[in-house]
Amino acid sequence: MTLLIPLYVHPAEDPGAWNRLIASADRAYGVVLNPASGPGPAPDPAFTTAAEALRAAGVRLLGYVDTDYGTRDRADAVDDMSRYREWYGADGCFLDQVTTAPEGLADCRRLVRAVRRCGARTVVLNPGAHPAPGYVRLADLTVTFEGPWSSYVSAFSRPSWAARRSPGPLCHLVYGVPEALVPLAVRTAHRRGAAVCGPVTGEPPNPWAALTPALTGAQR
Repeated sequence: MTLLIPLYVHPAEDPGAWNRLIASADRAYGVVLNPASGPGPAPDPAFTTAAEALRAAGVRLLGYVDTDYGTRDRADAVDDMSRYREWYGADGCFLDQVTTAPEGLADCRRLVRAVRRCGARTVVLNPGAHPAPGYVRLADLTVTFEGPWSSYVSAFSRPSWAARRSPGPLCHLVYGVPEALVPLAVRTAHRRGAAVCGPVTGEPPNPWAALTPALTGAQR
């Protein structure tokens, strides 16, 4: 099991978290860079330094790009990816708030092709729920659950196309996991068909402000 790491805290605010992430980068599928709900208006020197260290450690860097459930202009999303490439050397793209609807599939396909032409070797889609199955074929990894541990335990379900898969290019992002249960969250994601996961102990409004204990040695 590998880990997807959205770490949405500024390196100057919590340098220790970034240092631990760099030291454990071999366990990460990828790290999502998100300086300002996107790349921001200009390069951030602290993120530039962190990105350089992560690249040196061999980890994928995924630029955070909001799609606003398919309503955002494609050119704006591609421009975000271009800035991540230029400023931080990102080699992938984390497309957030992707629609799950079948009628959005064609637009999503065009967006994925556009960001790949822009240099995104790895594309992660985050609808946060199981989308129409065609979406999974567009991306290298698809987040089919994003939500609290309480819902993951009590209300998770998956369509037949997902249930038929062995653990593969799916990811579950679970927040509010009690620290002692993080290893269980990792095992549960694997049993539910996700080869990648991201269990964190944080809570809204920003559950991704701290590292998952699974990355830094709490997993057993």
